[in-house]
Amino acid sequence: MSTIDYRSPIYLQLREVVRTKIEEGEYPPGMAIPSENELSEMYGVNRLTVRNAVEALVGEGLLKRIQGKGVFVVGDRIERDLDTLSGFRQTIHERNAEPGTKILAKVRRKAGKLYARIFGISEDDDIFYIRRLNSANGEPISVEHTFVPSTKVPKLDGIDLSVFSLYEVYGFYGVSPVRAYQTIDLISLEARDARMLDVEPGATVMLFTCYTYDKDNDLIEYTRSYTRGDKCSFTVHNSA
Repeated sequence: MSTIDYRSPIYLQLREVVRTKIEEGEYPPGMAIPSENELSEMYGVNRLTVRNAVEALVGEGLLKRIQGKGVFVVGDRIERDLDTLSGFRQTIHERNAEPGTKILAKVRRKAGKLYARIFGISEDDDIFYIRRLNSANGEPISVEHTFVPSTKVPKLDGIDLSVFSLYEVYGFYGVSPVRAYQTIDLISLEARDARMLDVEPGATVMLFTCYTYDKDNDLIEYTRSYTRGDKCSFTVHNSA
């Protein structure tokens, strides 16, 4: 463990210790760093010194403080063209509404036959399954079932997706979503999903099935989104 001496301001030394741990991967992107109390005990300094060091890194954009949750490593980010590929939060923000996302499930599992075929991987390869409830201004909009190969984001199971969006997590790992293929169908909801969307069981909703690819043309995400048509409108742009 790095030590702190008194040859320069202590908070600056601690700032560089934390920065080094981020750069060397001991504190990976998307993960919370130790609490102020833990850092204070680890390095024998007071909490004000720890707070000053952490706030300096927050100001640099290396860390992100979330009230009631802790301080998280942000990592590198990748710019993306929001005109062609947007996440739920960005889309809702653009419509002057407040987005909300509740993580209902996040598990690591084997691909099995279906997802091995979809992603072109082995049945025994690991994938992540995420189920989310999306809302706008407090009203439920959609239930999403998302599948991601673990090779693309190997530490996703340790990342809080209520703090970071999947697109931010992709950026941490140098994965750049650049193209998506989407289909739409009308289906009747099962009782569980109907309750979450606050509609009657059997109600007809839109099912969006989306395949998202990176710059290497690898499929990085497969999503099924059950969306209320009475709360959303969609526009298709045709190129000349």
